[in-house]
Amino acid sequence: MAKGILEVQLIDAKGLKDTDLIGKIDPYVVIQYRGQERKSKTARDSGGAGQGSNPSWNETFKFLVNSAAAGNHQQHKITMRVMDHDTFTSDDFLGESTIHVGDLITQGMENGTGELRPTKYSVVLSDRSYCGEIRVGVTFTAKMEEENTEEFGGWSHSFHA
Repeated sequence: MAKGILEVQLIDAKGLKDTDLIGKIDPYVVIQYRGQERKSKTARDSGGAGQGSNPSWNETFKFLVNSAAAGNHQQHKITMRVMDHDTFTSDDFLGESTIHVGDLITQGMENGTGELRPTKYSVVLSDRSYCGEIRVGVTFTAKMEEENTEEFGGWSHSFHA
């Protein structure tokens, strides 16, 4: 049984496609792991305008891992949807990236922690066409099960020679 905390460190992105006709895009990321969802801040510069195609977030998000199937790679994936915040219309989908973390969780269960150092992942559209990259690091810290120290019915075993 895999139990612990999955930490996702969202660092930055580069080369995102600009969907705004006027001004720069205001990107944010929706991160999902097994029914849990977190949303980053919207990347804006000091003037209030978006950071455009090369945003920086430097945020960390935590997800609870509580699964009977640590090695099932299909169940253990982080999906990051990159969105452009729009004030007067619905937000635009800029692309998404997926990180499979089944091996990382297995490593964490064996060693106490598992880590994927910050790495660049491709951001793609639904047709799998490239539309930028996102830099993310992931750490899994196992929560060890408490050992069962129950006695057997109050009896203790002794041996006399």
